[in-house]
Amino acid sequence: MDNYERALEFWRRKIIGTDGELAEALDGFGIAFAYHSGKIENDSVTYRDVREIFERGGVTAYTGGLRTLLEIRNAKEAHEMLLRAFRAKRPLDEAFIKELHFCLTQNTYDARRRQLGERPGEYKRHDYVTGREEAGAAPEDVTDEMGELLEELRDVAAEHALTAAAYFHAKFENIHPFADGNGRAGRAAMNYLLVLHGHPPVIVHEEDREEYYAALEAWDARQELAPLCGFLRRQTEKTCLSIVDGTNIERNL
Repeated sequence: MDNYERALEFWRRKIIGTDGELAEALDGFGIAFAYHSGKIENDSVTYRDVREIFERGGVTAYTGGLRTLLEIRNAKEAHEMLLRAFRAKRPLDEAFIKELHFCLTQNTYDARRRQLGERPGEYKRHDYVTGREEAGAAPEDVTDEMGELLEELRDVAAEHALTAAAYFHAKFENIHPFADGNGRAGRAAMNYLLVLHGHPPVIVHEEDREEYYAALEAWDARQELAPLCGFLRRQTEKTCLSIVDGTNIERNL
């Protein structure tokens, strides 16, 4: 049994049927996920600030920018939304994606995007691309492409959860449905899909961002999913180690 299989066994030994049981199983995860997911695209995010906001609702002696503070607070709200969604067993559908995106990006869109009519929780109205391949669906195609993607994931078997999550994340980032916040929304929605199918959620660790970007670009350039599947498998192992043993977190204090 390799470390990935041990991580699956560790997760599946837990009894998770309610949002309370999920919250207990995720003890320590929400803070670590918010820290790493935020820092991937905003290097001003610190573990100390994330922990204070999650545990106390505010920060002391904060000297950073307002947007960073709002992003961390939004991450906490999104975490709570995911717990409520699990309680209701909400499907991963368009309404869910838009609500999650709103939670993560409210009050963070810059003036230029707002002047262009872009809003948190709404699909983009203008062209925005990502990565070396400049991936991104045309605004008029986003609704159809997202609908097709979500329809493909309606009947995922538990044993294929990781592959389905990798496929969702690769396609979601390739579509790039929102004007901003696609990475944070995609990673959070991917974890919701994993948890719904009995798989442990995954932290994409900020120190591994280059490998992460390369795995996403393998899909953009060649529609190769294996690099992202392998990456998420290794991140699952690392996530369990960091949450259980506290590695890769305290050093960031």
